[in-house]
Amino acid sequence: MSKPLKQESKKLSNQPEPSQQSLSKLSVGQFIKHEWLLLLVATQFLTRLPVPSFKNYNPQWLHESSRHFPAVGLLVGLLCAGVFWLGSILFTPLVAAVLSTAFGIKLTGAFHEDGLADSCDGLGGGLTRERTLTIMKDSRLGTYGVLGLVSALLLKISLLASMSLSVAIVALIIGHTASRLLCISLLALLPYGGEIEHAKAKPMAQQLTALKGLFSSGWLLVAGVLVVLIFPNAIQQIGIAQWLLALVLALVATEYMRRLLRRRLDGYTGDGLGATQQLSEVAIYAGLAAAIPFL
Repeated sequence: MSKPLKQESKKLSNQPEPSQQSLSKLSVGQFIKHEWLLLLVATQFLTRLPVPSFKNYNPQWLHESSRHFPAVGLLVGLLCAGVFWLGSILFTPLVAAVLSTAFGIKLTGAFHEDGLADSCDGLGGGLTRERTLTIMKDSRLGTYGVLGLVSALLLKISLLASMSLSVAIVALIIGHTASRLLCISLLALLPYGGEIEHAKAKPMAQQLTALKGLFSSGWLLVAGVLVVLIFPNAIQQIGIAQWLLALVLALVATEYMRRLLRRRLDGYTGDGLGATQQLSEVAIYAGLAAAIPFL
């Protein structure tokens, strides 16, 4: 996440700060307007989509916007699903999977993929916490980073290509949404593990409360309702065992990253969050694509 994080945080931090206002005193209309603003901040931070300019920008909004990261994942998932659908009409499922994956990378500026590569390099090559953080901040890509990134991309593409069209579309929507929810869960479960004085987006180095994390899960519910209403046939094609396997694998991937980051860095970093999103997304695809012979 280091390079995109630098670019986005600079773009956001160049705005003036407003006067503080307690959210508890906001009316319903003001609350909705504030949450919409936070959604735009999250969209600008995580994607390359154009959003309206902000007036009187407050750096605290970036931290607050983390509860809307799953919403951005839902948007990215819908757009990638549209590309997959179009690609499947014109080409083979494999080509459609490549196009959809490439489009997602372009849409997000490889935001999470960069975090995965840096995490693989740092956690794979660093023997101490200080050395690991130094490697993660290095803009050069090493062997561990290349292997980790290529492996993740190959798994995504092959898993999506193995699914039927409707199931792949559902997988993209749920996968992008749920993986970003699991990603930000580490904000509530871990302290910041990087060097706070060198953090490129200091508001993001604050912890996410459990209540705000629960609020974020509402976006996964929205994604679930959408796929049930729009793709009921696809839902019927996915067995309960596949859903359970996807859930278990995604939770295992997230817990693995939580333990690894706690042990190696004493907390999360931006790169670690990106790696968590990528691993949990692949885990969800694997669960939904799996054939379970004993059921």
